[in-house]
Amino acid sequence: MQTEVSATHARSTAPPGTGRAPHGARVVRLSVASAAILALIVAAVLGLRTAMSRKESPVHFQTAALDRGAISAKITATGVLSALVTVSVGSQVSGRIEALFADYGSRVTRGQVVAKIEPSLFKAAAAQARANRAAAKAAVARAFAQSINADRQYARTKALHAEQLVSSAELDTSEAALGVARADVDSAQSAVLQSDAALAQAELNLRYTTIVSPIDGIVISRNVDVGQTVAATLQAPTLFTIAQDLTRMEVDTNVAEADVGRIHAGMQVTFKVDAYPSRSFQGTVRQVRDNAQTVQNVVTYDAVIDVENFERLLKPGMTANVTVVYSEKAEVLRVPNAALRFRPDRGTLSAIGVTAPPSPADPEERVVWVSRDGKGTPETIRIGISDGTFTEVVSGHLRAGDLTITESATDATKRGT
Repeated sequence: MQTEVSATHARSTAPPGTGRAPHGARVVRLSVASAAILALIVAAVLGLRTAMSRKESPVHFQTAALDRGAISAKITATGVLSALVTVSVGSQVSGRIEALFADYGSRVTRGQVVAKIEPSLFKAAAAQARANRAAAKAAVARAFAQSINADRQYARTKALHAEQLVSSAELDTSEAALGVARADVDSAQSAVLQSDAALAQAELNLRYTTIVSPIDGIVISRNVDVGQTVAATLQAPTLFTIAQDLTRMEVDTNVAEADVGRIHAGMQVTFKVDAYPSRSFQGTVRQVRDNAQTVQNVVTYDAVIDVENFERLLKPGMTANVTVVYSEKAEVLRVPNAALRFRPDRGTLSAIGVTAPPSPADPEERVVWVSRDGKGTPETIRIGISDGTFTEVVSGHLRAGDLTITESATDATKRGT
């Protein structure tokens, strides 16, 4: 206000006819211009500082805290449930199924008739074998009678030869006839033995038309119907599958060769089946078989697990998802496995000022990056067992509550692009 009054007063007192402003007015204009320039400089400095602060944004980390808890090292495998003893009941003769006396789920005892094959042909074969045997026995009697006659004839010829009433040629002929008669007796007796064997075979085939259960158990499979013809020319066709006892079963699992050294007989296992997803079943490893199986270039070994099935919930053929705990520890320092997998890239290393991170030579050692005061610091630790999510920290300079780095902002950007 004071400045404006002074300028007005100067203009009113200026001599007429002069075109130059008074000295005070020039001073005021210079002051205003200086203030404007100063404001522009301040604004430029502030803008430059803001731009530099935006360009030098810090690296952000995703972290997970170390804690203490239990770790269970496990082996997982899949297998198939089956009965301890399963017998396939077949037919040793060919023919048409005349009757069935067992079905799915039937309880059978040893020696119980489960099926019958139409026996007409086998009865006829047995009758023919008996007739052949009778004929063979008659042939033996005839040969024996002829042998007696030949013996008597030879005795008479020999006596007459001694009195020189017959020639030596007749004696030799009588002796040869005796030998032939005795040989016919032996041949007829052998024919009787052959007929006995044929009769036994025919009667055995006739008995095979009645099919019985070889064990006590439960029928879990029936593969034929009444009227169906079975052929037993090359191999015995399977009519029934009988499980001896479904209260005790077994699981045959395929264990990878990398894990087979951690499993042994007597270990306790748990498994689940799709039929009861919310329930776990118990079992015991009976044996680990030495025979290797290679499926799609993967070598596995069969671990047999005994299972009690008193509730009869488990059925043969079910798929079992088996878990074997081979090591378990409580209240150990645990590091997330994501922290063990973290490896900062060159941009992150440059931002945190690390040029050469450590690289341990011991296979049991790992490098873990820890966030301290907003900066990443590498720490070397020795690890123990792992459950797939956490790993035991055996030794190192870490403690519960330390924030391990699992991912960096630059790594996340690169994965996103």
